Amino acid sequence: MEDQAIVRLFVARDETAIGQTQTKYGSRLKYLAYEITQDTQTAEECENDVYLGAWNAIPPHEPYDYFYAFLTRLTRNVALNRCRSLHTQKRKATVDELTDELANTIPGGNDVDEFIDDTVLRESLNAFLATLPEETRNVFVRRYWYMDSVERIAEGYGMSESKVKSMLFRCRNKLRQTLQKEGYNL
Repeated sequence: MEDQAIVRLFVARDETAIGQTQTKYGSRLKYLAYEITQDTQTAEECENDVYLGAWNAIPPHEPYDYFYAFLTRLTRNVALNRCRSLHTQKRKATVDELTDELANTIPGGNDVDEFIDDTVLRESLNAFLATLPEETRNVFVRRYWYMDSVERIAEGYGMSESKVKSMLFRCRNKLRQTLQKEGYNL
């Protein structure tokens, strides 16, 4: 079933929307949740929470043209929240590692002005990613959006781990320079 038809089912509050979503994207959503949580049972729970989240979010959101991206964002948020709640005292090393890698690249804070600038930052990140060669962009997204390990990325793209690490390092530096030119204090 096409994404637009599934979204129409959600908008119409037809429960078959959940089954259609599970059939089409369930394994990918569970995989993403597993990559973040590193636990099969927790990943399955996250997948179910994503369906509930989609049910509650559609409407008012109607992601006809970006349904899969909408679901992956829900999945990441649910899985990261689950990690935080399960490991309040002892945070997951993978999430910490990725946070540390990007900590000096992307600005952050609790300031209201920075919160308002999130949209501008998102546009800057998208523009930056659009300038990268396809392979570099894919490696960057696999690492920082899908939270794939360097080993898995290297295996998937047929390159050495050191090449992936170098590519990510150069990409982070280029992103830092781009954001600094745009006036972000890092």
